[in-house]
Amino acid sequence: MSVQRTLASFASVLAVIGGMGVANIVRAADAEHGAKAEPHDMSHVNRQKWSFGGLLGQYDKAQLRRGFTVYNEVCSACHSMTLLSYRNLAEPGGPEYTKDEVKAFIADKEVFAGPNDEGETHDDEGSPFMRKPILTDHFVSPYQNDKKAMAANSGALPPDLSVMAKARGIPHAASGIAASNVFVAIYEGIKEYIGWIFGVVYDVSTQYQEGGPDYIYALLTSYADEAPEGKDVGDKSYNHVFPGNAISMAAPLGTLETGADADKEANAELLSKAKDVSAFLMWASEPHLNARKSLGLKVLIYLIILSGLMYAVKRSIWAGVKH
Repeated sequence: MSVQRTLASFASVLAVIGGMGVANIVRAADAEHGAKAEPHDMSHVNRQKWSFGGLLGQYDKAQLRRGFTVYNEVCSACHSMTLLSYRNLAEPGGPEYTKDEVKAFIADKEVFAGPNDEGETHDDEGSPFMRKPILTDHFVSPYQNDKKAMAANSGALPPDLSVMAKARGIPHAASGIAASNVFVAIYEGIKEYIGWIFGVVYDVSTQYQEGGPDYIYALLTSYADEAPEGKDVGDKSYNHVFPGNAISMAAPLGTLETGADADKEANAELLSKAKDVSAFLMWASEPHLNARKSLGLKVLIYLIILSGLMYAVKRSIWAGVKH
């Protein structure tokens, strides 16, 4: 019976290894015949240090305020954030503006007023009734509908940024080496699989959840003034990080200057703005992160104390019984 179990286990291991090898061969074949989507240039995507990273990390209020300024002055011209309300800007754990400050931000905006007492939604000229927004209103969208947004952006629909930091991320780095034969494919498959396992264990142990901000920061700082030779992006912009490299959104913060005569101050300002707005979008995606982490720490301390008490009770109850 033990021999049968051993053979079955060995066969299972061979099946797993073979599966990884076949998967690697398929990826190599796709690379030779043209993959459906071009991979990210992972050399431009690095993990950044964030104040809200790790088990005890918290948002930096000053950074969130700077990030909101960037969003309000740059991003809001094209992107909506419909899941966020203006009152959220004054809540604890976020930018924590005063209500008067938030009211000043929205003083020049208008929202659809809805039907009046007679049930009418438009005036005699066909214009909709509008009113000044209040704190409970959601962020005003720059366009009335998706079709108008697409018409103003050459057919591309600017995505809503409410949960963008949760909708994006960075994958674990893979070898990407094309397999020349089945043995190399198996070796590369095993190496990639082990690397993935270690990556997951590391992310779990460090509570890594900043893949979205890392990607957004990399995207904003990876524009190029011109596409490399042999790379045609048409009327779109070239970005090292965006899949396929051709992105409809022009560089919202500009491009980093390179070379010996590069403006270091301008580059530093661009990097700072990109990091600030990335942090703000993370807060928009998870505005209660500070409270969640504070509660989580208290729960961990409680469980540690409870475990110690339970162990002491167990030792006390069974002290006179031989084990």
